[in-house]
Amino acid sequence: LYYYKSQLSSFRRRKRSNQRRNNQTKKIEEGRNVELIETNQILDEIYLDLYHLSTKSCTIFRVSVGLSESNPDAYKPMLVSIGPYHKKNLQLRLMENYKLRYLQRFLRRKDGLDVKTCITELGKLKDEALKCYDGIEDIYSDNNTGQFLKMLLVDGCFVVEFIRERCGRKPTEKDIIIPYSCIDGQVRRDLLLLENQLPFFVLTKLHNMTMDQINGGFGGWEGGEPPSRLDLIVPFIKLVKETFNSSFLKMSPTSFLKTEGDAKNIKHLLQLVHMSYHPLEKKTSLTPENPSLEMEYCRKSLCWNPLQMVRLKNMPNDKDHQTWDTNMPNATELREAGVTFSKIGKIYRRLEGYHNLGDNTSLFDIKFENGVMTIPCFEVFDYTETILRNLVAYEQQSSDVHPRYFSDFSIFMDYLIDSNKDVSLLRQKGIIKNEIGEDKRVASLFNKIGKGVAISYDFYYKEEYFMLVQHCKKPWNRMKASLRHNYFNSPWAGASTVGAVILLILTAIQTVLAFTGSVK
Repeated sequence: LYYYKSQLSSFRRRKRSNQRRNNQTKKIEEGRNVELIETNQILDEIYLDLYHLSTKSCTIFRVSVGLSESNPDAYKPMLVSIGPYHKKNLQLRLMENYKLRYLQRFLRRKDGLDVKTCITELGKLKDEALKCYDGIEDIYSDNNTGQFLKMLLVDGCFVVEFIRERCGRKPTEKDIIIPYSCIDGQVRRDLLLLENQLPFFVLTKLHNMTMDQINGGFGGWEGGEPPSRLDLIVPFIKLVKETFNSSFLKMSPTSFLKTEGDAKNIKHLLQLVHMSYHPLEKKTSLTPENPSLEMEYCRKSLCWNPLQMVRLKNMPNDKDHQTWDTNMPNATELREAGVTFSKIGKIYRRLEGYHNLGDNTSLFDIKFENGVMTIPCFEVFDYTETILRNLVAYEQQSSDVHPRYFSDFSIFMDYLIDSNKDVSLLRQKGIIKNEIGEDKRVASLFNKIGKGVAISYDFYYKEEYFMLVQHCKKPWNRMKASLRHNYFNSPWAGASTVGAVILLILTAIQTVLAFTGSVK
């Protein structure tokens, strides 16, 4: 009996032990299943994000922190919000009444045109327009697309009608909504911000909807006569150029008169303005097959690659393999080394039709030949930094923009200008017209604008860069620079040096005469 009891107890213990092992195994398997399910969910979310990323063609993006940290206000609207990024800014609500007035004018352009018709037409472009923006899913969800269409209509009509008004495509003078004043300049400035854009196909759609009666439809036409048929079919691209040709430094008349016929390749207003600025003669782009001049980032870039710098330093420093290990001298140092600065072109605030055709230079036509550096003259005014920064940001954050003229121009001017002395030199030569006050403000503008800007192998001014460095390395030029810096850096120092030389010569002559007299 004792034996059977012990066997039964042993059997029960084994049974309980097996049950515990089975329970543990079951828990482990359940845990593995849960982990597998969670892993699959994570993978599904990643694949879904990758799918949306591959199908999304973002063209209107926020400015990166590396570019904006030196002056964040340069990328924010002052008066009017266009698009979704700054829609919640309460300080910009004042312009909403102006937008509604422009919408009212837009609807009166054509008989039978109403809000419902416009919303229906814009609804066909909704999905494509949503893809142009980055990170607005929380603002405009699937259940809130009506607000997105309202934004496209109200903001789009404001942009289209404002541009028409600036170009004279408006009713009588009494119907001007925004007069030519400081508000006009602030609106132009805000319409060229990278984060303050609408897709260009939305603007052209609204423009084409009322193009048949672009100059009137109510209240008569300015001047009392109806427009010609040619005036009625003015492309929206040309109207944009007429509006913004006075908003920046120097647009080539050839570029101003050239009107691209295909608006499908234009992303937004800022890109169209960017396309309107290019050198008179385009240089041959440097290809990656020429590693001797390849440079991925400048010395002030926030995203530099240490391996790239090591590779560049290991290159042979000869005539065929020039490296970027020597910084270009500033304007004052170049003048001391014998470089002469000369301006080309004229300064004008606006191109009118066929005017100014005698001056066909652009902002980027900087050349250095035979010791003379020619730089197109330009004006620095209140909104120069803002517009230049946004054009640079557009280049830096677009993978399909080459060459990057504005980025390269900003970096080259940053090398050329280190202090107010450099600005004063260029101003005295007529190259820079300073409209913002002290020269140190212009120096600060160009010193800060290069921070975070990366330049690639096809740096547009690479030839001028190396020629200037080589010029300053020549012994005679270095000697001249040393003499000017140490002995002729001011009128008094120069007069003292000349007096000392004359005194030395007279002393030598006196010594010679005294010696010859004693011999006789």
